[in-house]
Amino acid sequence: MLYFELMFECSTNYPKKMLLAGLLASTVFFCSALTKAAQGDDKAAAQPASAVPAAPPAPKATLPTPSAFRNQHQIDYLKRRWGIDNVVVRTTASGVLVRFSYRVVDAEKAAPINDKSKSPYMIEEKTGLALQIPEMEKVGQLRQTARPENGREYWMAFSNKGKYIKPGSRVDIVIGRFRINNLVVE
Repeated sequence: MLYFELMFECSTNYPKKMLLAGLLASTVFFCSALTKAAQGDDKAAAQPASAVPAAPPAPKATLPTPSAFRNQHQIDYLKRRWGIDNVVVRTTASGVLVRFSYRVVDAEKAAPINDKSKSPYMIEEKTGLALQIPEMEKVGQLRQTARPENGREYWMAFSNKGKYIKPGSRVDIVIGRFRINNLVVE
């Protein structure tokens, strides 16, 4: 009876051993094929440059400069008419504020934008919703109203309490007679 039990145990382990041996053999074959392929690539690289056609250089990745505009005509107009560039409209991390920032290139032309007596509005194009700049008790309005200087960047933050304006929204900025249309929120 011991002989019969020994034979039964060997016969039940046989398929497992065959499966393991097959797996091991296929792994060895696959690894050797990968090694040969890699060695073949090294041989091609070791050949003289005249034998291997040169691939064109990859184009350099350039990051777009942040701008709320998508067309150069609008950017040029702002420089000529209002003396500003680098216009960016971006939601804050929480989404409760929307920040409008710009750089002054001509302080005289940009003076109406920083006029304290004019209330700025951000108008969402689809709904017509107008956002205002919140006024804090101790801080005042969340905007810079200092006299503009060339080369300085200025900003103002509009309240977006209901998070109606999201990245991708199109907005207009209105401050007295100053108006910019069709800005894209980042």
